[in-house]
Amino acid sequence: MQVVLFGGTGFIGAHYARHLLEADAAVKVLLCDLHPVDEARFAPALIRVLKDPRCTFRAVDVREAIPASLVDGPVDMIANFAAVHREPGHQQNEYWQANILGATNVTAYATAVGCKTILFTSSISPYGVSEDARDERSLTMPCTPYGCSKLAAEKIHQIWQAENLEHRLLITRPGVVFGAGEGGNVTRMVKFLRKGMFAYFGNQDVRKSGIFVKELCRMFDWGLANLGDSGYCNLRPGAAFFNCTFDPPPSVKEYVDTIKSVGEFTRPVLSVPFRLLYLASFFFLGIGGIHPVRMKKLIRPNLILPTFLKEKGYPWQWSFRSAFEDWKRELPEDWGGR
Repeated sequence: MQVVLFGGTGFIGAHYARHLLEADAAVKVLLCDLHPVDEARFAPALIRVLKDPRCTFRAVDVREAIPASLVDGPVDMIANFAAVHREPGHQQNEYWQANILGATNVTAYATAVGCKTILFTSSISPYGVSEDARDERSLTMPCTPYGCSKLAAEKIHQIWQAENLEHRLLITRPGVVFGAGEGGNVTRMVKFLRKGMFAYFGNQDVRKSGIFVKELCRMFDWGLANLGDSGYCNLRPGAAFFNCTFDPPPSVKEYVDTIKSVGEFTRPVLSVPFRLLYLASFFFLGIGGIHPVRMKKLIRPNLILPTFLKEKGYPWQWSFRSAFEDWKRELPEDWGGR
């Protein structure tokens, strides 16, 4: 089996490549991205797998047309992880260019090489902002350029799938994805808790939907394996989408308590008025502080439920705690160890 991963050297792409290579001795994986894998970012075990001769890299910009000659032989599956996603951090047009042009070019490539299966990783951002719990049946109401561009990319993939009865499409909407080498919000939380620099500001009970990267990779496999079941497909025959989150979504306090326990961090967590920290974030923005937009995200509930996975009997492998334990074991440097 030959698999092409666009966005293949990013956090999710690198972990899924490892997952595929460890699970199937016959698989070949092509990592397509702007840059090769950053070896300093990931755990040594992951890097060793990605140096397997079955895994190769090609420099590809999905914002441009993708040549059909990218790889020799048939392509059995394409995974599209390529995206501009950091919010804030980009101009509005950058989200549209990477996410919408990327979807257009990836699906065109799939058609050109005759690939009949695409895995597309979207986001929970298309649901928008709400105090209420939402699941796959909820109306999408994106309110950011990222969320809008991701929803548009979903539709582009769905158009590709509808063009041919043999096309198979899985769209996943993960919450905050964390694990070894993530380097994002959860890694920063680990770092701040270790240093005693984290504080609550009335957000202890705010729930934040998230998923462990290794569990996400298992969800990909489970979803792809069931695409032939018409009772499973919730878009049209051969196509499905579902949310990828822990159930129930953990609260900020559960994140803090679990990280402190796993990391054996003993420094206290203070409670500070949100207004004070929000104003301070403007002052410290120019010297590497937290962006005010990210500050507001911390008090905004993000309660996205994995209803589809529950109803279809998906077997979770990792608990919330064991996910962090695995991360610490794989890459202790993220936790202040060696």
